[in-house]
Amino acid sequence: MKKENISQNNHDWYKPMSFYQIWVRSFCDGNGDGIGDLYGVYDKLEYIKSLGVDGIWFSPIYPSPNADFGYDISDYKDIHPDFGDLDQFKRVLNKAHSLGLKIIMDLVINHTSDEHPWFIESRKGKDNPYSDYYIWRDKPNNWKSLFEGEAWEYDPIRGQYYLHIFAKKQPDLNMDNPKVRQEVKDIMRFWLDMGVDGFREDVINFISKKEGLPDGLSFLPAATGMSHYKDGPHIHEYLSEFRKVCNEYDCFQLGEGPMTTVNSAMKYLTGKTKSLDMMFSFDHMMADCLYTEYLHRPFSLIKLKKAFTKWQNALNGKAWNALYLENHDHPRIISRYGSEYFWRESGTMLAASYIFQQGTPFIYQGQEIGMTNIKLMSIDQYMDVSSITNYHTYHLKEDPERRLHRIHLSSRDSARTPMQWNATDNAGFSKVKPWFYINPNYKRVNVAKEEPDSLSILNFYRKCLSLRKSSETLIYGQYTEHFPKDKNIYMYERSLDDESYLVICSFSRFPVKAHKPPKFSGCHGELVLCNYPDMKTDPHAGIVGNIHLGLNEQELKKGYLRPYETRVYRYIRRR
Repeated sequence: MKKENISQNNHDWYKPMSFYQIWVRSFCDGNGDGIGDLYGVYDKLEYIKSLGVDGIWFSPIYPSPNADFGYDISDYKDIHPDFGDLDQFKRVLNKAHSLGLKIIMDLVINHTSDEHPWFIESRKGKDNPYSDYYIWRDKPNNWKSLFEGEAWEYDPIRGQYYLHIFAKKQPDLNMDNPKVRQEVKDIMRFWLDMGVDGFREDVINFISKKEGLPDGLSFLPAATGMSHYKDGPHIHEYLSEFRKVCNEYDCFQLGEGPMTTVNSAMKYLTGKTKSLDMMFSFDHMMADCLYTEYLHRPFSLIKLKKAFTKWQNALNGKAWNALYLENHDHPRIISRYGSEYFWRESGTMLAASYIFQQGTPFIYQGQEIGMTNIKLMSIDQYMDVSSITNYHTYHLKEDPERRLHRIHLSSRDSARTPMQWNATDNAGFSKVKPWFYINPNYKRVNVAKEEPDSLSILNFYRKCLSLRKSSETLIYGQYTEHFPKDKNIYMYERSLDDESYLVICSFSRFPVKAHKPPKFSGCHGELVLCNYPDMKTDPHAGIVGNIHLGLNEQELKKGYLRPYETRVYRYIRRR
């Protein structure tokens, strides 16, 4: 809602919060057609609140032909019929607000669907009022699409090529046209006037293209041309216009910045060009890949820690981090950075590895119960446009089984399998056959099974969020990494005044010893969180599956960690 006498500090209400991301199509089917919808979301709002989060980020829920499942929008001011209508959205919004949950929407303005009325009009000819809403050329340059081959598609109706950085059905808007920018501002006001609390702005650093659209150079073919549209020449000018709209309201803006460096991010987050409150970066999502998950390589904890610490140190005291490990664009994190064998242990450890950093945590649906990657038998079963393109574009000399294995590791579809609510048919997601495949492990991995289990991944996420919310130190304290060269342990400290928290995370499948930093030697810290049962009270504390870890209480006191163990200690300095 519009702000009235709100101080500048109150605009930072997002800092102590945490958010839950919903990809509605796969969240919960409330009307029985096999597709997740806003009716299902409405029914699950109390569950979301029970996690301890403070807000919801909706991936696009606007009308769309679904060439990229909602990121190809055909109407910015309505709700996709699959999900409900505006009245149902308002019911969700009002109930969420009554529960103390804020709502942020996805704002996708780099491109629309080719079925958007603007594009339908634009393709009719150069004399059309919408002619310059998109980027047209008689002759294409050499830019490549990130999703589908060349970045230019010939349109026989207009007789020209249009630019699409992503899928062919996602033509790029011409943000140099002031009428397009005015349309964006009108869209923002439409949702803000309804009561929405902010926006997550999709690939926002791509919206300004270099004048003349020159040919590009790149060592990575799919990124040819990116240097001419990432952080483009008018990006801060245009975003400042959108920022003025948000400044009329008590809302915040979160940007997604593919290939964003710390230096470029700071221009969006600080100083005279500040136009965003937070930015999703990608560095930490490349600890097992090169630029894209399809170019896979072995996981490197050193690389992950370096990315975490780089952003923590750079933004400290100057800007604010958006913390995440999963979203709709990435495979499941246990399958990537953890272990499906040590499923509970690695799933809980990964939660602590990022939630206690400085920033606002985001949790993606299913992450809180430890959902894992799905392995489909054929590329024809996958629906994600980027996965299909990658399979038919890269590593073509490899046999089909090897290429399909790469898709198992990398596909965005793994993040889009239906939410696993219980062990009944269709995982409790729907009473009829769902729109997409359900992971076969749903009888073991589901909300209903984890709710009563105090050691479950679900309840550990609740413990993490509760602990973070209870401590000013864990929200605002200084971040310090310890032992950055350790290949098995990620250890960091959060400190404020006389209080410190030491977060220790083992990324090893085997027992390893973790040395405490010298400053804590001889100090007694209170163990406030651990993802293993207490050795004193639980005889199975040293057993995972059928493996006895060979650790006794004395060894644990000496600093040995069990596989994927995490411990959080609290220290108070006595004066």
